[in-house]
Parts: sequence; structure tokens; C-alpha cells
Amino acid sequence: MPSTPVVAFLGTGTMGAPMVSNLLRAGLTVRVWNRTAEKARPLADEGAELAADPADAVRGADVVVTMLDAADAVRQTIAAAAPGLSTEQVWIQASTVGVAGTQGLIELAGDLGPRFVDAPVLGTLGPAQDGTLVILASGADDAIDVAQPVFDAVGSRTMRVGAAGAGTRLKLVANSWVLAVTAATAEAFALAQGLDLDPRLFVEAVSGGPLDLPYLHVKGQSMLDDAYPTAFSVKNALKDARLVGDAAGEAGVRNGIAAVAAEHLDRAAQAGHGEDDMAALFKGVTHD
Repeated sequence: MPSTPVVAFLGTGTMGAPMVSNLLRAGLTVRVWNRTAEKARPLADEGAELAADPADAVRGADVVVTMLDAADAVRQTIAAAAPGLSTEQVWIQASTVGVAGTQGLIELAGDLGPRFVDAPVLGTLGPAQDGTLVILASGADDAIDVAQPVFDAVGSRTMRVGAAGAGTRLKLVANSWVLAVTAATAEAFALAQGLDLDPRLFVEAVSGGPLDLPYLHVKGQSMLDDAYPTAFSVKNALKDARLVGDAAGEAGVRNGIAAVAAEHLDRAAQAGHGEDDMAALFKGVTHD
């Protein structure tokens, strides 16, 4: 396979579009397809080839990337791509679809032929734009070797974490932390307001000490400003919170924070914030 593989990229939404831009900047040939075609068209101005359907996108490609919002969407898209797939290809599955979803896609890859690399990413819109995602790659080393030029273009580092499926499990662990920090920030701010305090006093109190962390300032500032430009949506965070809860339940682990975060996120979505950034979880804490 060439050192600069031809890439078929399926899913050019919030994360996929900037990832494609970085692949193009790195000099890779990229064919793109998206369920909503209008979201893919701007990438043609950057040099991407627009495909009419998934099979057209993947035919003759060296590497296929899926970056979609759920396991069913990935399964349907790869099934539609099946006429163009081959055993010579590597399929990078970058979507966060949970343990059971990933296992089903591993089995589907076995049926359809391409070598499967489970490679969800850490990072939201900013790192996707900057090419500084962290890649949690799992699968056979020779398949990851083929995928590495793609990972180098979109990420700052690649972790090889074991057999296919390990990347998804690690992503869920990381997401449990993200959900916990976001929910804790929202609840602390809400408690401060309930006690007739400015939440900024809390931020000032912990700043620079062992309780401080950058994520508090990033998500906390959105809550303070009551402005939620989307880096990662409430809707997708709710999906991930439920995947974390499912994984914990299957593993026999108590993960109450994910369940609480899911409740807050669901209330925020019901209040009309589903497409806002996950920092709008705060609306789920304060909304009756």
C-alpha cells in the first residue's frame, strides 16, 4: 500500500469536516461522502473529491474512515459501501459507538473484508481543526501501520492500545471523566447561585491550586456567559453518557456520575439545547 494512501471519508459533520481538511493539507487524496450532501460540498473547494454514494467513495481507496454519530448509521453506511470494499483496504472506525456497537462492526468487517481498526479520538472541534486529536487506535499492528498517515494528519499523537475494541473502551473511560467534570462544574455553579454567590468566586478560589483544571475554565466560561457555541453537542454527549452507562453496567461497575450527567443532558435537550455545546448541561441542572 502507498505511503500516502487514498482515503475515503464517510461522515463530514462537526468532527469529520475539519479532519478531512487536515488530510488534504497533508497531501492525501480524499474522497468524501456525507448523508447530508451539502455538508460535504465545501470540502470540494479544498480539493476533496465528492462521491455520489458510499460505494463510489470507497471503491479503490486504500483507507476508509467512518466518522458518524451512532452504530446504526455506521452499519448502514458501510453496508451501502459494501460493493466497493475489498480485503486490501483498512477501515478506520472513528465514531464513538460503544462496546456492543463496536463488536458488531468488528463482526461486520469480518464479513465484508476490510481490516478493521477501532480508533475513536479524544478532542472536540478545536483539536479537530488544529489537527491535535489524540487517536486511540486498536487493532492489528500492520493495519494501524497503513492507517498511520491518516492519524498523523489529524492528530498530535497516536496511542496503540491493544486488540480492536480496546480503543472504544478507553474512549468510554475518558468520556466518563469528561462527563463527570462537566456535570460537577454545572452543579457547583448552580449551588453557588442557590447560596447567593457568584460562581466566579468558586473559579477564583480553586484557580492555580490542585483543584484547578483547564476544562473547568473552558466549560465554566460558557456557563457563566450563557453562550454555548458547539464543540460537542448536548445530543451527542447524551448518547455518549448512555454508552458509558451501558458499558459500566455490562462490566458490573457502579458509574452513577454518568447516569446523573445523562439526566442533566436529557433535561437540557428537552429544554431546546440539544444542538448546543455540552456545557449547556448547566441548563439541565437549573431547568425545572
